[in-house]
Amino acid sequence: MEKSGRRERKKRQTRQAISDVATTLFIERGFDAVTVAEVARAADVAVQTVFNHFPAKEDLFFDEQGWWRGPARAIREAPADADPVDVLEASYLAGIRERLEVGHLATWKQFVRTIEGSAALQARRRLNAAEMETLLTAALDERHPGRLRNRLIAAQFAAAMKVLEDELIRLLPDESTAVELPQVQQNFERSVSEVFAVLRHGLATTTA
Repeated sequence: MEKSGRRERKKRQTRQAISDVATTLFIERGFDAVTVAEVARAADVAVQTVFNHFPAKEDLFFDEQGWWRGPARAIREAPADADPVDVLEASYLAGIRERLEVGHLATWKQFVRTIEGSAALQARRRLNAAEMETLLTAALDERHPGRLRNRLIAAQFAAAMKVLEDELIRLLPDESTAVELPQVQQNFERSVSEVFAVLRHGLATTTA
C-alpha cells in the first residue's frame, strides 16, 4: 500500500513538472513554436513519458484537470434548493481566488495571448467551452428538468465567462506585481458581481 502511494505521488510530481516546463516554454516562445520533444528534453523525461501523462500537445497547455467540468460538478454538489446562478457565481469566484493564491493570475494575460497566437489552442478552447455547456446543461437537467431553460442558463454562463475573461485582461497590467494584484482582484470581483446580477435578473432595465 505504501509503495503504491509513493508510486502515485511520484507520477503526480512528474506530471506537474512536465506541465510547468511546458507552460513556461509555450508562454515564452509560443505554442506552435515548441515541440513535444523539446518539452520532454527540458523536463528531462522521455517523449513517451510526456504522452503517458498528456495524450495531446494541447493537453500540456490546458492542464487544469478539466476546468470545463467544474461548473457541472459545482451544480451536482450544491444543495438541492440552491439557486444555480448563485452556485455558478460562487464556483467561478473560487476559481479566480485559487488562481491568485497559486500565482496564476499574474501570468493570465500572457496565458491568454498564447492562446490567441495559436489556431490549435483556440480550437481546443472552443471544444472545451462547448463541452462545458453540454455538461452543465446535463447537470441542471438532473435537478430541474426543463431543457430549454437549462440550455439557456448554460449558454449564458459560457458567454459570461468570455466577457469576464476580456474584462480581466483589461484590468491586468502587462507586468503584474504582488502589490497590484489585490486591487485587480477587488475590481474584478465587482465586475463578477455585476455580470452575474445580469444573469440573475435579466437584461431588463428601468428608466427614470
